[in-house]
Amino acid sequence: MSNNSKESKFVPYVSASKSLPELTATAIILGIILAIVFGAANAYLGLLIGLTVSASIPAAVISMAILRGVFRRDSILENNIVQTMTTAGEAIGAGAVFTIPALFMWDMDVSQAFIIFVVLTGGFLGVFMMVPLRQLLIVREHETLPYPEGTACAEVLKSGEKGGTSAKLIGAGLVIGGVVKGLGDGFKLFKTEVETGITNFKNAVVGLDAFPSLLGVGYIIGPRVAGQMLGGGLLAWVVLIPAISFFGGNNGTAIFPSDVPIGELDAWGIWDNYIRYIGAGAVATGGLITLIKTLPILFSSVIDTLKGVKANKGQLKSGSIRTEQDIPAKYVWLGMIIVILIIAFTPITDVGIIGAIAIAIFGFLFVTVASRVVGIVGSSSSPVSGMTIATLLIVAIVYKATGFTGTSGMVAALTVAAIICTALAVSGDVSQDLKTGYIVGGTPWKQQVAMMIGVVASASVIGFILVLMDNAYTMGSAELPAPKAALMKILAEGVLGGDLPWTLIFIGAAISITLEFFGLNSLVVAVGIYLPVHTSAPIMIGGFIRFFVEFFSKTKEALKARVDRGVLFASGLIAGESLIGVLIAILIAAGVQVPAAAKLASNLLPFLLFLALAGLLWFVSSKGKKEDAS
Repeated sequence: MSNNSKESKFVPYVSASKSLPELTATAIILGIILAIVFGAANAYLGLLIGLTVSASIPAAVISMAILRGVFRRDSILENNIVQTMTTAGEAIGAGAVFTIPALFMWDMDVSQAFIIFVVLTGGFLGVFMMVPLRQLLIVREHETLPYPEGTACAEVLKSGEKGGTSAKLIGAGLVIGGVVKGLGDGFKLFKTEVETGITNFKNAVVGLDAFPSLLGVGYIIGPRVAGQMLGGGLLAWVVLIPAISFFGGNNGTAIFPSDVPIGELDAWGIWDNYIRYIGAGAVATGGLITLIKTLPILFSSVIDTLKGVKANKGQLKSGSIRTEQDIPAKYVWLGMIIVILIIAFTPITDVGIIGAIAIAIFGFLFVTVASRVVGIVGSSSSPVSGMTIATLLIVAIVYKATGFTGTSGMVAALTVAAIICTALAVSGDVSQDLKTGYIVGGTPWKQQVAMMIGVVASASVIGFILVLMDNAYTMGSAELPAPKAALMKILAEGVLGGDLPWTLIFIGAAISITLEFFGLNSLVVAVGIYLPVHTSAPIMIGGFIRFFVEFFSKTKEALKARVDRGVLFASGLIAGESLIGVLIAILIAAGVQVPAAAKLASNLLPFLLFLALAGLLWFVSSKGKKEDAS
């Protein structure tokens, strides 16, 4: 009775009795376009730094600007559909780049059909498995599960009059980020990487990639996370690399896994041959530690969900009023069964019945966990990496026990992990979207259908983007490290393949455990260890800008206004650079001659340009609510 009384008190922004345009042709077309755009942007970002950013608020702002400003439509429910479809692209991009690039690193001929199949099945399972949980997690627990991104997006949609100014911020960031990327990495007018050694400190190197996207990421994730990431980079490049160089520099024999003596390697050679394995061990352990930390939530999520289903047996069905109508349960369960059967017997993936059963079990278990966890701490803190690593390790061990080893076993295990990873990414995002819809008064089944359309749209191009990026930059290279996928590759090789430098991997694992005792986020620091310090440094500068914005904002109103402005501009920087990065890759793959070297090779110009970008980000952010800061 208490649940019902709580439920009856909540009134959505658009009442159930009111009908507004929602799943319209205009919304679908705009949603497909934005799903592809943000899917490509997040794929690029994930390949570059192993992190992705939420697209829901930028998508909502762009949607309002176009639907209201261009088409003169004022339905908040249409805007909600567009942002729902856009986040599908973001989730598909994340699920794909965290796993599938490992296949490229094995020099395999990865077909677009394979990639599309993996992300489609994972995306559909993420939606199907979340639908039965909506009534329980979104409706019944509306007061206890805040779903931060979903609630924030609902507020943006409700304050639709902000669309014009906010859209200009995103647009300005998009243009500036795209122009800087084009001039630097396209026309090669200047270097985009700053690097310098430290005098009398052999092979100690510090550097900075002057990428607008990294500045934007640093602002969005904030100074604490950015600082820990930079700490990992400094540990690798100013401590571990010089130490390896010092202790092994006089040894004339190559030390596994390198086939060149350490004394003949520069900082990048040591990073490539040794640090990446230490970083991989640290990232894997950090992911598992994150998962272990969430075990209480994991168990309570399963128990609470089962209790909720039992207590509300017969009451969790879709209602007759508009705001309570989900996709009918019979179609949801039928869809899940069909997808699992296709996975089990299709020759495209060859994961077999064992893989399909693992996807069914881990899929529903981890989707339940992910949907509840993102409701508490938000999508950015969901332990997707840890759950994907756990899935990969368990499935790989089972495959090995049944004699399914070698390259085929590694590919099958990775495929299972890729489908699960995509399902988790999509389920977390659809949970936030359904929360937004619940607050603004959307029709659930229309949002669920929109999410599946967004999955299909973004899945149809993600294969093209991955193949393109590999042809242009090579997966696993310094230009495109794909850190999460490289980790999956190493884990699969360790269980099912040949020899690995286990000592280096265990050193990385020990570092992550030690970091936890220091009270740090081991996974964030571990990503910093794995990536070049050149990537972490610009992220830290973005974090510094966010710190000063927060420090000089004297009221909550000023703080929120300034941070929101900065986030929108930073999102534009990320999207602009990412899209031009994909365009440059298309030109390279098409055989267009891109300059091989920068015309201005000085370190000073890109450094000053990056500082100018940082100053612009500070200026844009500090303009918000000046009157409240006085």
